[in-house]
Amino acid sequence: MDETASGARRGPLRTVDVARESGYSPQQVRDLERLGVIPPAARAGNGYRSYTPVHVHALRAYRGLAGAVGPVEARRMLTRLRAETITTAAAAVGAVHVRLARERDETLRAQRALRAIQGETDPHGAEREGDAMTITQLAAALGVRASTLRFWEQEGLVVPERVTSLRARRYGLPAIRAARIVAALRAAGYGIPAVRDLVVALDRLDGPGETELILRRRLDQIATRTVALLRAGADLAAVVTAAGEEPTAR
Repeated sequence: MDETASGARRGPLRTVDVARESGYSPQQVRDLERLGVIPPAARAGNGYRSYTPVHVHALRAYRGLAGAVGPVEARRMLTRLRAETITTAAAAVGAVHVRLARERDETLRAQRALRAIQGETDPHGAEREGDAMTITQLAAALGVRASTLRFWEQEGLVVPERVTSLRARRYGLPAIRAARIVAALRAAGYGIPAVRDLVVALDRLDGPGETELILRRRLDQIATRTVALLRAGADLAAVVTAAGEEPTAR
């Protein structure tokens, strides 16, 4: 039974009490206090730390929040939440839920886009006159800047053909297909190294299946982060509420 976090237990809490209730070690509790994850503990006359249930809630909230957005951002966010009004703090927590939902939607869009691209006519088939695009045309079709296509070229992700002495770029069907795949993956939040791995996977015999697996793993990771945030919900609410009451709590 969780007496400390529920507030049923009265009186100050020792470091060992907070550690037991939060699932951290006593040293981790002290370290997280030093990092600002939890408010500074009061000190008794003998120098021992004296905690409250709010510290337990903050530590539990940090665990879930770190699972959702990473430990560095979780530390910054908890520090801000304690200084904000309930309205502003609640909006900040809601924004994390929105971000995770957006990441999921973007990954699903990338998944659909890749399936559609893979289901099209054989990219190695005969290319007709007019199928190729200039860098300006391709950038407009993808909704990116021409400089973005040049950057992808530098990274070896999209390789155009060159047809004039001025080195004007010409993108044939394979390059257009590669550019569409890169655009879809970048829109889903993948960094350049991950996109490169996926593009290479698509060029191998088992590419489509491997790429599909990677996207499913990303969806699973987003789901895990979302569940971590949901589990932190009640503790985050306690932290936010306590922050709003702090000026009159002393």
